[in-house]
Amino acid sequence: ADVEKVVLLTRRVVDNQVSPDYAAPFEALSEKSGIVRIECGEQKYLPKEMLWDSLESFSDNALAYLKSLERPPDVIHSHYADAGYVGARLSHQLGVPLVHTGHSLGRTKRKQLLASGIKRSEIEASYNISRRIEAEETTLGVAERVITSTQQEIEQQYGLYDFYQPDRMRVVPPGTDLERFYPPQGDEKNSAIAQELKRFLSRPNKPIILALSRPDPKKNIVTLIEAYGESPELQQAANLVIVAGNRDDIQDLESVSRNVLNEILLAIDKYDLYEKVAYPKHHKSEDVTILYRLAAASRGVFVNPALTEPFGLTLIEAAACGLPIVATEDGGPIEIIGNCRNGYLINPLDKKAMAQTLLQSLSDKKEWARLAKNGIQGVRRHYSWPAHVEKYLSVIRPLVEKTEPIARMTLRRRSSVFRDRAIFTSLDLNLIGDGDSLTALLRSMQAHHKSIIFGIATGRRFDDALATLRQYNIPKPDVLISSQGTEIHYAPNLTQDSVWQRHINHQWNPHAVRDILKEIPGLTMQPKNYQSAYKISYFIDPAVADIQEIRQTLLRNEQAVNAVFSFGQFLDVLPIRASKGLALRWCAEQLDFPLENTLVAGVTAADADMLRGNTLGTVVDNRHLAELAELANVEKIYFSAKPHAAGILEAMEHYRFFADEKDSGAS
Repeated sequence: ADVEKVVLLTRRVVDNQVSPDYAAPFEALSEKSGIVRIECGEQKYLPKEMLWDSLESFSDNALAYLKSLERPPDVIHSHYADAGYVGARLSHQLGVPLVHTGHSLGRTKRKQLLASGIKRSEIEASYNISRRIEAEETTLGVAERVITSTQQEIEQQYGLYDFYQPDRMRVVPPGTDLERFYPPQGDEKNSAIAQELKRFLSRPNKPIILALSRPDPKKNIVTLIEAYGESPELQQAANLVIVAGNRDDIQDLESVSRNVLNEILLAIDKYDLYEKVAYPKHHKSEDVTILYRLAAASRGVFVNPALTEPFGLTLIEAAACGLPIVATEDGGPIEIIGNCRNGYLINPLDKKAMAQTLLQSLSDKKEWARLAKNGIQGVRRHYSWPAHVEKYLSVIRPLVEKTEPIARMTLRRRSSVFRDRAIFTSLDLNLIGDGDSLTALLRSMQAHHKSIIFGIATGRRFDDALATLRQYNIPKPDVLISSQGTEIHYAPNLTQDSVWQRHINHQWNPHAVRDILKEIPGLTMQPKNYQSAYKISYFIDPAVADIQEIRQTLLRNEQAVNAVFSFGQFLDVLPIRASKGLALRWCAEQLDFPLENTLVAGVTAADADMLRGNTLGTVVDNRHLAELAELANVEKIYFSAKPHAAGILEAMEHYRFFADEKDSGAS
């Protein structure tokens, strides 16, 4: 009732390939709202990445339209970078406050595209990513308010920009369609998807633990199955339903999805979970709401065990259907459960705790009913479309009424490239060991976060490394190199560099390596959970087994591999193209930071090739210095007197790491 009129401005398109509606200059949506289509250079349909050269034309024509109205708008709200660019111009020209929603940001998009294997030059040619990022900076400098879905989005994505102004950010979560997502009505059990689940389950009437996501390693579904498989009590209490996309033949899927689904099937087989786990091959979009209601009608629970979760729309949908939730203690779920009080947060890497929390959610019937009721009410209060509109209006009302002063920061741009230096460090004996010096190091890096890329390179597996970061309250790095350099993941969403995996697969024959080394004295295979696709790990007794002889044995048997000794007792055999140092240099090329401005801190022989070369190498004091004794004569490598993170801080002083830092942005 408070809104008099809403006008949606968009590009007019005259093209036989799209609906004639796109060419209509005006389309009424209601008595108060309509779409106005503005001329924007070429009339035919163009991808949004090709519109940048036409935006001034669109802006001029939009200004003419807005000036033709009886009075100017009270607020201009832009969505995405291109509209932000136009909105910033119109805001200046009309003196009207700008509100902006970025949805996705160019700096994050560029990381994801690089990780997917697209070259930097191709990204520029196809996506005009530099122009997009510049437009986003301009928009952030002008906008009076910036709307996001979660607090984490503010800190992890907008915080990367020079013109990020935290006082102007506001969280307004998206809404959920409560006409589609609602509690059970009693007819769910007759649906086709319910009959499909019965094909898998011997006791289909047990409570359902429902997991719904695409087949992506970050969704962590295999860990959920392992948690279920290792808990006889949970298997007795409930069935597990895994809905992971649609498939006809797993072999026809792209490699990442194929690998995840294969791991799901192997985990089900390992724990002999047949007749307890359902994993349907197909589902329709309308089946999703039925699945939520089936699980709610069974007095089950919805689980999201993802390693990282920026928002968590499925959690809201499940809650609206009266289904309690158990979700990862990351990002959106923290805010959703905080608002709705309808479930529990879990460490997604702690299988035992995950199983216990799920069992707790299912066992207490009175508590289950309370959580279900809280979810229904909480979604209506915080995440329905009416709630979204109310929250949005509360954000823009002070701008319209001019009742809230706008605090403007002094904005300055750095003349250098974004993040012109990097710090890469190993994990054990470097970051871990002294809490006080770790706190001081993290504080220093946070103070310079716009200038540096923070990377961790560890021999630990990816999941083990993440668990360790959580244990010691170390923020997720911008780059996580794990399994001795065989895996690379990028922040903020832990995107895996799949091209690196293909690159290191060259001449890799793990079966042959294991056969050659199985009879060598002094070598003992490490447990299965320390192995990975591109890392074969052994315990080695250096008094019995000679590392050089092992390398020669592998070469004589035509296995060109990288054998890495570390911590006085570990031997890891990797593809010849893989190591921490090679992974670091790959990242430098992908993310475009100079090795000459990269401080690298290591402690064992596994770090040696990271430390050599053009980097600012630092050997941090520790009990394994003998492994790196050969580096003592290398001119550019610094040996710290202090251990742990204190040694890294010492190296920063030695190299005057931040001394020539350009202006770090807004102040």
